[in-house]
Amino acid sequence: MSTTIEYGAPAPSTIEPPRVIVPTRASIFADRARRFAALADRHALGDWLNFLGRLTQAQHEALQALPAVRLPDATSLERARSHGMPPVPAQHWPRDTAWRDALQGIVAILNTADAPDAVKQSCATLYGLSTEQVEILADRVLRTELYGDDASLLPFVAAALQVYWTALAESLGTQGIPSLDVPGVCPCCGSLPVASIVRSGGEVGNLRYLHCSLCNTEWNLVRVKCAACDATGKIAYRHIEGSDLKNADAMRAETCDDCKSYLKILYQEKAPDGDPVADDLATLALDMLVHDAGYSRAGPNLLFVPGAG
Repeated sequence: MSTTIEYGAPAPSTIEPPRVIVPTRASIFADRARRFAALADRHALGDWLNFLGRLTQAQHEALQALPAVRLPDATSLERARSHGMPPVPAQHWPRDTAWRDALQGIVAILNTADAPDAVKQSCATLYGLSTEQVEILADRVLRTELYGDDASLLPFVAAALQVYWTALAESLGTQGIPSLDVPGVCPCCGSLPVASIVRSGGEVGNLRYLHCSLCNTEWNLVRVKCAACDATGKIAYRHIEGSDLKNADAMRAETCDDCKSYLKILYQEKAPDGDPVADDLATLALDMLVHDAGYSRAGPNLLFVPGAG
């Protein structure tokens, strides 16, 4: 494998970009499921990507069935705005039972006769857990402790939490999500980004947005800037040359030599149907490349649990 490294900032835009883009309930997971299916074709990890496509389709169905979720009241929203805090912080927002309903719905959809044995076993285990045990698993996901006992259950729990927080984000809308003083965390839930995306077309053309690993909110961050430490002086971009992956040229790793971190960046112009979550998981070889070069990932993909084996 070889890499190319590119330096230099794009010409500044005179267009004032949307500060925040909230997820669209009707399409966010359905579009992602289709992207997983497209990326799985003739991919070395095709079976796994196809499973993630089914999991994401189950997320779509669970989100459509989810009732209206409780939101912060006006006082809480004003407090979040005045203090520059996320209105529904992942580790502190009091979760209601809607997220567990989403989990049950996802598990019911995946637990079919033709499901792989490992999936059936995970579903059976989840069915047998108490409410307290399930909530403990949720706390682990939200702290990004994606390892340890029962690691194989965490992608299912993460999927349900994504459904719930995506509903919160869409219901809050852009007006309910304040600006934060820390640009590298989600202004809606305070989670880290899974990747960033350079949008194409319209008022967002050529603009970079970080994509939340939990609630699917996107927020604008200038290009050629580290999402982890805000540094701009030692940014480089790496990709795998000669790869036969469908999205190899569209997905790159933005590395920072100030903090030795990286976050992938998806160029929508090269992959119009690209999705930050799906395209991230379809390019694990790129993660291995930059990890071997000494960089640590700056944000998680909650559907990828190395401890699951």
